[in-house]
Amino acid sequence: MEFVFVVPREKLFPDYFPQGWKPFSTGDGSEGLTLEEFQTRCLGEGFFVERDYAERRPELKQVIPYGIVTCEERVLLVRRTKGGGEARLHDKLSIGIGGHINPVDAGSGTGREAILSELFSTATRREIEEELTIEGTFAARPVGLLNDDSNPVGAVHVGLVQWVQVRGSVQIREHDQLAGELVPVGELRERLTEGANFETWSRLLVEHLDDLLPHPRVSLA
Repeated sequence: MEFVFVVPREKLFPDYFPQGWKPFSTGDGSEGLTLEEFQTRCLGEGFFVERDYAERRPELKQVIPYGIVTCEERVLLVRRTKGGGEARLHDKLSIGIGGHINPVDAGSGTGREAILSELFSTATRREIEEELTIEGTFAARPVGLLNDDSNPVGAVHVGLVQWVQVRGSVQIREHDQLAGELVPVGELRERLTEGANFETWSRLLVEHLDDLLPHPRVSLA
């Protein structure tokens, strides 16, 4: 039985339900949540629940860290094979590495804030290390949210989009579940235009890569 981290929809989005890709607000009056507001709402209102239950409850949003992995000036493009556990994603192309947040990602400190304070970063690192082999180092920076209520799958998930910059080399670890290659941003757009079978979230993001990713050579340090 798998338990996943969820936040009540109306606690996460009390004012309106954003649709599509939404960068984090800089706090200067622009529309949308700041990163700090998102984290505060998640850590204050979120909890773990059985995944089968969450999948049937659109009033709950399962938070999914969704990392766009870059190496030099290319983006990691993966295809989810039939060996993967999520049948709805089989044979689809994706520029996102990530998955559900599980109780194992919570800390062991005292008090709710201490337990949940590193929840997102721990889950991100776990998912990347499970799916990829990185020779070198990597760092992740949250850049915005993905929300798509147009279909039953999207209605119960929200993506925490992160730019993951690799300094070194990156390869697929789970060859039975994924196939992958590093490609330029322009090629991703061409494949999208030609009708390539991207999963919904990746399709929404490819069009905005120039805006949501800083130049790959910019340091995260």
